[in-house]
Amino acid sequence: MSRYAELIFEGKKYILPVVEGTEKELGLDISKLRDETGLITLDAGFKNTGSNTSAITFLDGELGILRYRGYAIEELAEKSTFLEVAHLLIYGELPNKATLSNFQKDITMHTLVHEDMRKIFDGFPASSHPMGVLASLVCALTAFYPNALDPNLSPAETDLHIIRLLAKMPTLAAWAYKNEMGHPLNYPKNSLSYCENFLQMMFAYPTEDFHPDPVVVDALDKLLILHADHEQNCSAATVRVVGSSHASLYSAIAAGINALWGPLHGGANQEVIEMLQEIHANGGNVKKYVEMAKDKNSTFRLMGFGHRVYKNYDPRAKIIKGACDNVLNKLGVSDPLLDIAKELEEAALKDSYFVERKLYPNVDFYSGVIYRAMGIPTEMFTVMFALGRLPGWIAQWREMRQMKLPISRPRQIYTGATLRPYVPMGNREK
Repeated sequence: MSRYAELIFEGKKYILPVVEGTEKELGLDISKLRDETGLITLDAGFKNTGSNTSAITFLDGELGILRYRGYAIEELAEKSTFLEVAHLLIYGELPNKATLSNFQKDITMHTLVHEDMRKIFDGFPASSHPMGVLASLVCALTAFYPNALDPNLSPAETDLHIIRLLAKMPTLAAWAYKNEMGHPLNYPKNSLSYCENFLQMMFAYPTEDFHPDPVVVDALDKLLILHADHEQNCSAATVRVVGSSHASLYSAIAAGINALWGPLHGGANQEVIEMLQEIHANGGNVKKYVEMAKDKNSTFRLMGFGHRVYKNYDPRAKIIKGACDNVLNKLGVSDPLLDIAKELEEAALKDSYFVERKLYPNVDFYSGVIYRAMGIPTEMFTVMFALGRLPGWIAQWREMRQMKLPISRPRQIYTGATLRPYVPMGNREK
């Protein structure tokens, strides 16, 4: 044991091993703490608790670093496609030309969804939130592929379920959108790329020869890459916890979708648009709202600026800003909310209050603006997030299963009533 910490409790000394990661991160191994001392640690929200080691994603919020399997996010976004990054996250390495070709072919061959799924889909009212539809349909895939429940699947069988999920998620996401819009469904087209296919299922008319704008396709590809994984966040941790019970891959991913649905996790880009709508509805005075954001007594919050993890410029925001500018310029969309967004960004980047506090526009600010320009409704923003995060969830699930981690079972400090006698009905207080 080269490095360790000492814990002294009631006069007795205990040794806690120090675990060091490949990026020099340090952690105390407390796995035997309860057995040796009777103590547990208390850490609300697990903010300082590492539930596992992982070789998937490295994140340094202080320095603004994000890497997938050791590769800088900047290089991946510039040089790779989403499916290359998906392969990297799930299997650990960037694919060569032949491997990528087979990977793409396998996904293309599984994009269709069983027609019996239409019966489930038809049962959703048009008012259903698309995230609820998506989570339900993904969970229902277990019923169509029941051998996914077998915790002892061969690697080949597991890979097939991974391929199916990557292939069918865009189809189900587009269906969720069509349900909300009350439009007929579009089926996938094998001649199109992953992102092109998704866009045609979203926006093409049934008789139309649809060709999405390459600038939009490129921006969507980059957005999916930037959202593909983000270490042990709420939804990734949920996927691992559910998967630790040996639930099916589809069930674990459905749980991740539901975790992402919460406004504190996946709803940030939606909150950006809602903020812009508020500014527009109240006259569009950006300067007024910038001043309100700086006022400690104001309830107004500037959404899409700063980040819980990044204490520097969000590295994803730098990348997506360029794509955002390309989309807005190419599409020439006339939208007062997008004009307000650009004015707000410019004002905040020049204001010393935001610069000194490193409250830069983050990826949620720009992604909301891009999705708005593409014509994607606000309710679909979190679905788009889920589509991008899917490879990361799968990678987290697969790593957890390969490490043969035990079922997750957090402890607690009980603060309720101590033992008390049962009170008969007639003697209970009103």
